[in-house]
Amino acid sequence: MTDATTPADFRCGYIAIVGRPNVGKSTLMNTLIGAKVSITSRKAQTTRHRITGIQTLPDAQFIYVDTPGFQTRHSNALNKTLNKTVTGTLDSSDVILFLVEAGTFGEADQQVIDLLPKNVPVVLVINKSDRVKDKAVLLPFAQQVASKFDFAAVVPVSAKLRFQLDGLQNEIKRLLPENPPIFGEDDITDRSEKFLASEIVREKLFRFVGDELPYTSTVLIEKFEQEGNLRRIFAAILVERDGHKSMIIGNKGARLKEVSTQARLDMERLFGGPVYLEIWVKVKSGWADNEAGLRAYGYE
Repeated sequence: MTDATTPADFRCGYIAIVGRPNVGKSTLMNTLIGAKVSITSRKAQTTRHRITGIQTLPDAQFIYVDTPGFQTRHSNALNKTLNKTVTGTLDSSDVILFLVEAGTFGEADQQVIDLLPKNVPVVLVINKSDRVKDKAVLLPFAQQVASKFDFAAVVPVSAKLRFQLDGLQNEIKRLLPENPPIFGEDDITDRSEKFLASEIVREKLFRFVGDELPYTSTVLIEKFEQEGNLRRIFAAILVERDGHKSMIIGNKGARLKEVSTQARLDMERLFGGPVYLEIWVKVKSGWADNEAGLRAYGYE
């Protein structure tokens, strides 16, 4: 992607964002690139995939990789796959951002530290620092966590309020290798619009249905059509039993309507045009009960 206008000292590389579930990894990436490409939710472990977000400045291109939160509580097949995604991302990154929540450090955080490679620079990012009422405790907390690994930098931030994000990016840029840009200057992600649409529906699903809905619920985009600036999207929410279906639909369809409306608004903001969205709720059966079946049906 380099051209005659690219500065000779241009910096570009991959930045992995890692940490235990629900420390704000997706929010941080979305805020840094200025667009919502990774879904967020109060429900921990919303991110299932490796999501790439891209920001290009005149002198640098930041390729952020949002990873699933590292799982330590359960060893089922899904969590093992998620953890493999995390460790694979660490090994192939140029810089790593290790996120912790200000004032909170536990066994799950330590287990992520134990995975950090020694040959990649790691920045300790103390997120949600705005929630700490007594700011005097931030410094000793930062020193405590910083003593556990040889971090290249320590930066307290608030992803939600954009506090210290410019300082964080300056630290990242300092650590990135000198390379020409990999992506176009207008690219914000390497994921397809179809994938982003399914993720947005899934986010609204967890947001409006809450903790009662299991993670095995899946969103499939059955049809994605574009005519000019208009996108017509037909999505199916696959659940395991009729009770989950009723839970999502809600009284007289009110909850499903809210999920659909909010998902459509987010898609229109992200895609920059009108969206016609239809969502059905279906109970999984036969072909859709296993991971291979989902992939065959178009699940990414």
